[in-house]
Amino acid sequence: EKLAADRITAPIVGHVGDGNFHCLLLVDMDNPDEVHRAEGFVGWLNDLAISMDGTCTGEHGIGQGKAKYLERELGPEAMVMMQAIKRGIDPLNIMNPGKMGLG
Repeated sequence: EKLAADRITAPIVGHVGDGNFHCLLLVDMDNPDEVHRAEGFVGWLNDLAISMDGTCTGEHGIGQGKAKYLERELGPEAMVMMQAIKRGIDPLNIMNPGKMGLG
């Protein structure tokens, strides 16, 4: 219903056994209104997942587009810990630069 209300085309595929699903938003990046609606939907969807004790991450980890929701899900203490681990393993920030809020 939310996709239809926001006038967004997004096929949904999922892993039924583990409750994981993916919305594949089809967005014309040259259409600012469509991009804005899609960004709003992504925010709504991540907030919904977190509110239901779900996750904003995918099975392959956190992507660039969803990183901003990670602190909301895990809390600031977890972010500080993960940043410390990243700094310890990668002090020059050459592996996935910009990840974990380190740039």
